[in-house]
This record gives sequence, structure tokens and C-alpha cells, in this order.
Amino acid sequence: MALRHDQGIVLRGYPFGEADRVVVLLSPNSGKIRTVAKGIRKTKSRFGGRLEPFTHVDLVLYEGRNLDTITQVAVIEPFPRLRGSLDAVIAAGTMVEAADAVAQEDESSMRLFLLLHRGLRALEAGQIGADLITSYLLKLADVVGVAPSLQVCASCGRMGDLHRFSFGGGGAICDVCRTEGAVRLRDGVTEYLAALASAEFGQMPQTDVSLAGEAMGVARRFVEYHLDRKLTSLAVME
Repeated sequence: MALRHDQGIVLRGYPFGEADRVVVLLSPNSGKIRTVAKGIRKTKSRFGGRLEPFTHVDLVLYEGRNLDTITQVAVIEPFPRLRGSLDAVIAAGTMVEAADAVAQEDESSMRLFLLLHRGLRALEAGQIGADLITSYLLKLADVVGVAPSLQVCASCGRMGDLHRFSFGGGGAICDVCRTEGAVRLRDGVTEYLAALASAEFGQMPQTDVSLAGEAMGVARRFVEYHLDRKLTSLAVME
């Protein structure tokens, strides 16, 4: 047993015993880590509100057999602005829920951590909308190695005429390769998805309100298919 330093973004927490709470974080070095904050549910807890979801914190942990115990915590970034907007909170909830679903314990998660961190910073800067969520979900799919094909047919590699999307088949497909279950997309949706997948959060393409909703729906269904679970936070947003 020993003390160690780490950092992470708080994903969620749940009660543990009478006064404690298990806090689940995403660490760039250790992946998903489950920790216990002693006495945090007491009125005079020394941790205060420093372990709320979305908070980026620096930690000192006492290593235990099953759960590490938080002995010290300092806030690196609290992201206060996003907490004042219901839409931003719901969007942040979707981001942490998706990251929580793919993060592994005891496995370096630098790319996933940085993606979540950039997403929360974008929300903190005032970026709110379907396109940000769509871009985040597509980037998350890329981080875990299941990015959809958006510029060539996922089946034959053909470029152009990608009017259908197969969630199980790996992305956009041409009419020749259409399969059962593939959905028909409106003209421009595939290109719109490709632009959002490649764009930095701070340099997003201009929103096309006629395509944004359908694009987010496609990204959501694709990620849910590969996670084999629903994103409940996004359901609230919609």
C-alpha cells in the first residue's frame, strides 16, 4: 500500500456506506479509476464540491486492495460556466457517459482523456449544439477504433453516391452495396458528418440546421450500436 499522485475528470459518483462516495474518474495515465472519498456526504466534508461530475482534479490516492482512497484533491478546472446552462450540462453528461462506456481500467487513456477535456472546454467556451455532440461522438468512435467510413463506401471503397448508412457495416455505403437495415440519408448528410468528424471543436463548420439533427441521429445510433447500449443523456437532450 502506498500513496500516489494522479489526475482525472470526474465521470460520476454513487453512495458508498453511510457517509462515503465512490467517485469514478477518467485518468490520462490509468484509464478509468474507481476511488472512495471518505465522509464526502457529511455536511462538513473536507472535499466540499471538488468531486462533482465534469471537474478536472489533481489527486493524492492511498492505494487499496479494491478501491483507492482519496486523501487530497485540488481542482485544476471546475468548468463553472457550462454548469449554468442546462443544455451544456446535458451535453457534458453525454460526453462523460460515452467516455465512461469505452474507458478501461488500468489502461492508458490519453487520447480519450484529451478528447473529453477538449469537449468540456468547448462547452465552457459557449459552444452548445447538435454539431458539437456529433463531432465528439465521431471522434470517440475513432479513438476506440470503430470510426465510420464517411468518404468512401464501407463495403466496396467506391467514392461518391454514398446515400445510405449501415451501422453494422461500418458507415456510409453506395446504392450498389446497400444491405438490409441500411438507412437512406438525405443528400449532403454524409459530407456533413465527414466535415464534423475532421473538424477541431474550435473550428467547426457553419451549422446547417437542415442537416444537423439527422447527422447527430446517425452518429448517436452508430456509437450506440458499437457500445451496445443507449446514451441516456442524449435521449434527454433530444
